[in-house]
Amino acid sequence: MSYILRDAQKTIKAFLTSQKVLLILGARQVGKTTLMKKVLEGISYTFLNLDIEVDYARLNVAKSLSPREAWKSFGSPEILVIDEAQRAPDLGRLVKGWYDASLPAKIILLGSSSVGLLDGVAAALTGRNQKLFLPPLIFSEIVSSQSWYAVEYSKKILIKSFANQLSALLMQSILYGSYPEIVLSDKTKEEGLTNLTSDYILRDILNLGLIKSPDTIRRLLLLLAYQIGSEVSISELSRTLQIARPTITHYLDLLERNFIIFRLPAFSTNRRKEIGRNTKIFFWDTGIRNALINEFSHSEFRSDIGMLWENWVIAEFAKRNLLEGNKKTLYFWRTTTGSEVDLIIKRGPTVEAFEIKWKKQSRAHRAFTRQYKKSVTVITSTTCFEYILR
Repeated sequence: MSYILRDAQKTIKAFLTSQKVLLILGARQVGKTTLMKKVLEGISYTFLNLDIEVDYARLNVAKSLSPREAWKSFGSPEILVIDEAQRAPDLGRLVKGWYDASLPAKIILLGSSSVGLLDGVAAALTGRNQKLFLPPLIFSEIVSSQSWYAVEYSKKILIKSFANQLSALLMQSILYGSYPEIVLSDKTKEEGLTNLTSDYILRDILNLGLIKSPDTIRRLLLLLAYQIGSEVSISELSRTLQIARPTITHYLDLLERNFIIFRLPAFSTNRRKEIGRNTKIFFWDTGIRNALINEFSHSEFRSDIGMLWENWVIAEFAKRNLLEGNKKTLYFWRTTTGSEVDLIIKRGPTVEAFEIKWKKQSRAHRAFTRQYKKSVTVITSTTCFEYILR
């Protein structure tokens, strides 16, 4: 299977010059392991996968050794990579001891759930770690993997000369998402996504042991899949699923911390006139969302194309923000009288506003423009490449 060059590759290489422990987090199958092995080509490293029994045993034995003896047991590598690090609940204390022993090596931890890594490991390594969040592929990475692509092509050349190819690739990305395995697969993508969702994505959450009812989390995901782009009511979800509000909140937190969904808060500087407490929920990957509802129609007239398009575009901005270190904050905006803007991106005092429409049918945004002295840019399926390509 081919390798897709990732934007995160340069960032990781820069992190290797620091002695701090590197934490790389992201959903299963987004390419953390493949990316790490590509970055470390030509470097002496040891790779432990805690999903593998013998690797877990090696780590357990190392706990009883001194830091330097432990390092020798791993082959005295320049770099130690521990994959599925969230499997070891006391790993933070162990790695802290290794780090404080000033071993002449770099430690990298990969995790598919932030529940264990951020709660335990990162807390134990306060001041001693760097973090990188790896999302599914961004659209530019998918474009760069195409046989017709050349690095010499500028954004202008791509848009002008490869419009048909970009449009076809866009529809494929909206339907099947951007997990590397799915993008590169020559097999039926629908089947691959269904297996990915059930075998990896949901399994990780259930394996945490924090879910009382597997059926409930599946029904919650199904409700969320049908409500993308809408403001989510915890009370409504609670009534529909007939479970307590705190349980709904807990399950949403687990879904978010396992990189399945993300929340978009409301932007507000005027509590009397603007909605300030509500949130919208989107999926990091629209392919996972489509697999949940088993809907892979290629028709641009499918009934959910508007909300699916909005999710895809907002997720694209959110993924790029993750890769850039979360330097921006993403919101939606709505007034109590119903005026709305789909996406607000804020960095310091700078605010950008976007309306996301599959076809150009723009709403009036006089209320937002009057309040913030900012125009609203409309992103459609034909104008999007100007904003989502490098």
